[in-house]
Amino acid sequence: MIVAPSVLSADKSRFRDEVLKVKDAGAEFIHLDVMDGKFVPNVTSLIEYLPSIQDIDIFKDAHIMVMDIRGYAKAYAPYSSLITFHLEASEDVKGDIDFIRSLGCKVGLSIKPATPPEALIPYLPYLDLVLVMSVEPGKGGQAYLDEANGKIAYLKKAIKERGYNCLVEVDGGINGETGKIAASYGADVLVAGSYIYGHADYRERIEALRRL
Repeated sequence: MIVAPSVLSADKSRFRDEVLKVKDAGAEFIHLDVMDGKFVPNVTSLIEYLPSIQDIDIFKDAHIMVMDIRGYAKAYAPYSSLITFHLEASEDVKGDIDFIRSLGCKVGLSIKPATPPEALIPYLPYLDLVLVMSVEPGKGGQAYLDEANGKIAYLKKAIKERGYNCLVEVDGGINGETGKIAASYGADVLVAGSYIYGHADYRERIEALRRL
């Protein structure tokens, strides 16, 4: 299992140290949550912090919960390995996929809890990752929604049957118990924020998820 600690929950005053700490604890990804106050109610920007971690060899997984997909993608591309945008925010999904790839990044596509997983099927050949939101996007600390499980299983099966090389990521309410559930349905990547950050035992928590 790939673990992607969400730096939304990190101590921003020690941002570089927080990223190094989870990397040293075994995390392969870090998850960069970006919100515009339009697609989701909250606003978060990480641009000012990202230059400090540009030299750290860790996969930087940016999740842009925004309406201006191309504008944000252009801003975050220099600091990101992969950029995931929301299907619901896009008026030209394939065009947005191609635009992000033209910036030199891998591409992910996310769906909110109310969106059926079937909506992702036409785009699977062009994606590196699909992100199933197991909470409503826009704020941390929410409880895991069980309806995500069927979506994870559906997408995992669809990707495997078609022979695509696409990861299934799950974000929202992930902890030791819900991580186990998501893994049992086929998740490849688990995003965890408050379950990891704010605790002393980063390594134990990350290792517990990695072993799933």
